[in-house]
Amino acid sequence: MTDFNRISTALLLAAGTGSRLRPLTRNAPKCLTEVGGRAILDRLVHALRAKGFNRLVVVLGHQGDQIREFLRYKAGDMRVDYVVNPDYRTTNNLYSLWLARQQIQEPFLLVESDLVFEARMLDDMLYPDRIAISRLRPWMNGTTVALGSGNRVAAFHPDCNNAATPRYKTVNLYSLSLKTWQTMEERLSNYVSDGRIGVYYEAVFADMVADGSLAFDAVFFDADRWYEIDTLADLDAAEKLFGSRRSITGRSLVATEPVPTLA
Repeated sequence: MTDFNRISTALLLAAGTGSRLRPLTRNAPKCLTEVGGRAILDRLVHALRAKGFNRLVVVLGHQGDQIREFLRYKAGDMRVDYVVNPDYRTTNNLYSLWLARQQIQEPFLLVESDLVFEARMLDDMLYPDRIAISRLRPWMNGTTVALGSGNRVAAFHPDCNNAATPRYKTVNLYSLSLKTWQTMEERLSNYVSDGRIGVYYEAVFADMVADGSLAFDAVFFDADRWYEIDTLADLDAAEKLFGSRRSITGRSLVATEPVPTLA
């Protein structure tokens, strides 16, 4: 029996320059950086296909032609549509998300293109209005959330600083219902009209949670089974989690702990 509430469209934001990963991203998009000999984008596409996604919308910018060429061979039977952010050097992901409004008119999974995680972790993200979060680890930075009753998000915060109430790191995976997306689209348009195109889309989520127009249910990701790759240090750490450990001669070493897979 078909589950009509299950999300089957994903929106991937892949326009940024990945400046903190240079020199690897000087002539290549961030999502084609390899972890354990496999491109981040390849891992993401594999996870989405494994969970039944049949449509992928990709916002392109830096070295976008390389992403098109990669997905030409790797997307399999998924339909792939593209949106181009011509101002990717001077805007942030809020603007990229806003540009996708013409392509997205259904519930969808919002995915950042620098994430590595196990495919099974998507199981609880396949239904609308959910947010993936994680317990904090020392390497984490960026947006956090506080939870209220029933593990619903009570507030967004722009950092990981210590607080009186427990905070959880956003994984940058969100499932959105069509109603939520329509409300968010209007808010995004207001930001763009006001010239606030250099901010993160979490600012809109924060506004909507604060005024009660959005209720996200939290999905907990194992803090040691996902990684957001922004820097060369992040890449090195992700290799230890998801790649083969190698000696300086290039020969594989026996891992001291089981290495997670993405299948």
